Amino acid sequence: MSLLSIPILASIAILIAAIYKFIVYPTLISPLSKIPNAHWSTPISPIWILWTRYQCQENRKLHAAHLKHGPVVRLAPNELSVNDIGGLRTVYAGGFEKGQWYSIFDNYGVPCMFSTWHSRTHSARKRMISNIYSKSIIHSSPALAEQARVILYERLLPIVTSTADSARSSDGVDVHDLWNATTMDFITAYLFGLKNGSNFLQNESYRRHWFQLYHSRKTYTFFPQELPRSSQFFKRLGINLTPTWVDDANQELEAWTKDRCDHTSGFINGGFAAKDSDPANEPVVFTTLLSGIEKEQKKGSESVLNDTTLRFPELSIASEMIDHLAAGHETSGITMTYLSWQVSQDLALQDDLRAELLTLSPNMLLSASSKQSIPSSKDLDNLPLLHAVLMETLRLRAAIPGGQPRMTPYPSCTLGKFTEIPGGVRVGAQAHSVHRNAQVYPDPEKWDHKRWLDTENGYSEEQRRERDRHFWAFSSGGRMCIGSNFAMHELKLIVAAVYSNFRTYIVKDEGIEQTDGYTCGPASNKLFLRFERIIDHSS
Repeated sequence: MSLLSIPILASIAILIAAIYKFIVYPTLISPLSKIPNAHWSTPISPIWILWTRYQCQENRKLHAAHLKHGPVVRLAPNELSVNDIGGLRTVYAGGFEKGQWYSIFDNYGVPCMFSTWHSRTHSARKRMISNIYSKSIIHSSPALAEQARVILYERLLPIVTSTADSARSSDGVDVHDLWNATTMDFITAYLFGLKNGSNFLQNESYRRHWFQLYHSRKTYTFFPQELPRSSQFFKRLGINLTPTWVDDANQELEAWTKDRCDHTSGFINGGFAAKDSDPANEPVVFTTLLSGIEKEQKKGSESVLNDTTLRFPELSIASEMIDHLAAGHETSGITMTYLSWQVSQDLALQDDLRAELLTLSPNMLLSASSKQSIPSSKDLDNLPLLHAVLMETLRLRAAIPGGQPRMTPYPSCTLGKFTEIPGGVRVGAQAHSVHRNAQVYPDPEKWDHKRWLDTENGYSEEQRRERDRHFWAFSSGGRMCIGSNFAMHELKLIVAAVYSNFRTYIVKDEGIEQTDGYTCGPASNKLFLRFERIIDHSS
């Protein structure tokens, strides 16, 4: 009898231990147990948040949870969400590290700056290229100025003019496709030089093929990103949780980018400076990254990049390039789509915007008698209505409204009033929720550009500071978007080029509602607008 009772007693002991570890401790004893739960099951299971993400409802449901429970919410046994300024400062300005979630952004099997987990490695990579993305360099770069001139005056505006003059203009043009092509040409020109970058504006058939590959694979990131171990386990058993064609699409996109890298490398090795006097052909980012790697190589084994970037220098450069061009074109393309959709609903606003744009000297008015030129960056930044329209679009329709997860440091940390939060807990914020704080942005679901017009909104100095502090379209801290200055500059140039010369009208906006997830554009991936040329008879 006693012999039979030993395994029974052992089973009971194991059961009690399991109940304590997986139910009692996380629900009642853990420091996380004091944090409000987004769902009753979150202390004991990650199923709720995983199912929410799988259904593409994360941003909306997390925002609802914050409205109900406050600035810190528990999403799973080992995951939290924050949405107030204190949480943003602690997590993002406090240098919390990234984790496994970001490995999906590795390209060619090697990390890029964005997907690098640890701050030391990230800082070393960032130092190589942060200068060329600084506001001062963006605004003074002869290469970027000439690239912008060619892309806007020789590619984009002729297409828009032709569309406006066409007998079929009433059918409209898919501007989501057009804006993404424009922003892709901008970012690849800055990366590789105009000669080796894309020409998606004029090569319509290939751009649509490229975008089809890019967008179709985006809906299949859940399993490799949220459940990487399970995904790999089933793959070893011959079961693919993600369609195999997704890998084929990624490989084609990587091959296209690597080809751009190879052409640019050959261009540099051929002494482009001596053979090509056109500043537009300068591969600004590529040459800077190449120079940075050469400096790191001189450090040898002492470099923190010795086991990654220096071990695979060509693939590391290619990984960085594809990350910049992917993020750089899509986020700005989405922003331009929603901006043009918003202003197309208000002709008076368009006329006010045009009047402001024409105060630029030189302006971007199309005229047979005027020289095609790019306005001063400083003058662009001094246009309050242009800035307000762009900022409000970035607030309400942030292209990356989804979570930016980090890992809590060891041994513990404090978030707001909650102390002794253990290390290794996933924690993050999302722009979707931060941008919908009704105390900072009254009537937050309304697109209202006047929030950013300090002469009209009646805000106090403190209200303006809070408004600016809560603007999180580019994240914050040492790992905020490195391309924010580039994005703001190119978007202002595109808006200036288009709305100095045209009015836009909505033809078809079915599916314009924004999707839910990490990077989010229109559900239909389309927006059809009609362009109307405004003839300035005074010129």
